[in-house]
Amino acid sequence: MPATSDLDVTALNARVTGTVQGVGFRWFTRETAAAHGVSGWVRNRFDGSVEAELHGPDRDVAAVLSALREGPPHAVVDRIATTPIPVPPRRPHGFEIRATV
Repeated sequence: MPATSDLDVTALNARVTGTVQGVGFRWFTRETAAAHGVSGWVRNRFDGSVEAELHGPDRDVAAVLSALREGPPHAVVDRIATTPIPVPPRRPHGFEIRATV
């Protein structure tokens, strides 16, 4: 597999709203991201949304976002708002579940 250049890497913040807490959404996000080689984190927010930061090759981040639009069983995704963020100089490895904020 060819190396990914910095031009092919996406970093973004995603905010998912709907019925996305209490349905395993954070674990679904972590497993989906890991399956696509996307790094970052996910957490619940006190307003009922789920927030994630995703770093990885464009096509892999797009695949994770596509899966998040469906979510795990029992989730109902109303909206995903994404905001591009600067690609970190050193991309984090792995994907973690963070504490609620």
